[in-house]
Parts: sequence; C-alpha cells; structure tokens
Amino acid sequence: MSRNTATGIGFIAILLWALLAYFTAASGEVPPFQLTAMSFGIGGLAGALTWIVRPKGITALRQPVKVWALGIVGLFGYHFLYFTALRNAPTVDASLIAYLWPLLIVLLSALGPGERLGLHHIIGALMGFAGAVLIVTRGQGIALNPDYAFGYGIAFLAAFFWSSYSVLSRRFKEVPTDVVTGFCIVTALLATGAHLMLEQTVWPQGTGQWLAVIGLGVGPVGLAFFVWDIGVKHGDIQVLGAASYSAPLLSTLLLVALGASPFTWVIAVACLLITLGATVAAKDMILRRKPQ
Repeated sequence: MSRNTATGIGFIAILLWALLAYFTAASGEVPPFQLTAMSFGIGGLAGALTWIVRPKGITALRQPVKVWALGIVGLFGYHFLYFTALRNAPTVDASLIAYLWPLLIVLLSALGPGERLGLHHIIGALMGFAGAVLIVTRGQGIALNPDYAFGYGIAFLAAFFWSSYSVLSRRFKEVPTDVVTGFCIVTALLATGAHLMLEQTVWPQGTGQWLAVIGLGVGPVGLAFFVWDIGVKHGDIQVLGAASYSAPLLSTLLLVALGASPFTWVIAVACLLITLGATVAAKDMILRRKPQ
C-alpha cells in the first residue's frame, strides 16, 4: 500500500466522524458512557463478524501488553476524559480544547522516526484550528473561565491521549488492523462500567433512535477507527492531522444541508480556512515530493 493510498483511507475516518454529531443527536437522551458502550460494542461485533470469512483475523489479538495498553488508553481513555471534561466545563470550551488533538498530532509526529515536520505542516494545522474555533464558537469568540480549570485540564488531557495514540501507533506498523476489534470490545466493557457507576440507564426510543445508535457503531465509532489505524500507521500523519479539522466543518455542512442550521459567514470563512490549511499541510503530497 502506498503512502498516499493509506492517507486516503485514513481520510475516510474524518468523513465518518463528520456524522458523529448527527447520529449522536438522533440517538435521543442516551447518556454519553452508555452510548459509548453500545456503539463500541456494535463496532467491535461488526469487526469480529468479519472473522467468519477471515478466520485468521482473530490471531491479531495476540499482541504484547504494550499494544493493548496503547489501544485501550487511546480509545477508552480519550472518551472517558472527554466526557469527564464536559461534566466539569462548558460544552463549547471543553470541546474546543479537546479538539486540539489534530494540531498535537502534527506537532508530536516530529518525534517519530523518519518523520519530518515542515513549517507548512504547522501553518496548515493552525489554519485548520482557527477554522474549528469559528465553527465551535459560531464566531462568538471564547473566554475561558478559571472556575472551570479542572475541566479544561481534563479536556486537554483528552486531546493529548488521542494525539499520542495516533502518533505512537506508527511504532506498531506491523500490528494488523484487526486488533482494533479487540480495542473496541474492551472499550465497550470499560464504558459499561463507567456508565453503571456514573449514569442512569436510558434506552433509545423508537426505530429512528435505535438506527442512529447502530449507525454510530457501524460508522463513526466503528469503521472509522479501523481506517484511521491504517492511515496513521502507513499514511502521511501530518496531512491527516491538519485535515482532521474538516470533521466539524463537514458536520456543520451536513446540518445545513438537512435544514437544521443556516449557512452563515462564519461557516464560509471556516470552510476557507480549513480547506486552505489542509491544502498547505498536504503540499508535499500534492506536489508528489518524496519525504526526506
């Protein structure tokens, strides 16, 4: 598989994460950890079902403890910290801080063997972050309140966990993507424990909400993590990091297309910033220059 092909596969995850807000809203009043447990359980089950036609796929679960630790910290750790941050800080503030992970991926990727971090990668990621700020805050700006310092810190840890998982995954390129099935199943079990300790169970109501939960498990919280694994292990991780800022934009554009949100100047400027940022970050790939 070529580097560009793997990058393209990784971008599928970004497209799927654009559906996350829509499916989450359509799932009704299901609490966050319960929804995490249900969707990751569906994602893990879907991955396991492929072993019926690929029996050797299950052998991917035979991995060292460090591989399992990385996967569980990445998937469950990020979601646990993110939802904890939402409990301890305003949603907009916590979400924006947590969405530093694409920028952190770009910066942390320089620590990997054989990686080269260029100025255009940093500029592209910063442009994407600026666009994400506009989308998340709706152009109203943000003023962090020191009373929520704990929540802000947890949100930053969430961003650090996911970016570290993505970058460190490159050190395990030889580990088959089938192992993500195991990560999903363990994450579902841990999320179930968190739900039972912290939340009251609320089941989806009606066919539409159940279909939304299934959609989450199959797409944004299922297939997305498998294709992301391929992208970060074998693709251009700096480009994927910068391009990840298109997820909140695509999510907003989807809501506009469905008539749930108006198209505003904020969306237009964010679209320009994120698109240009991703293009700048992908300069080497677009010009087909071999990495040094």
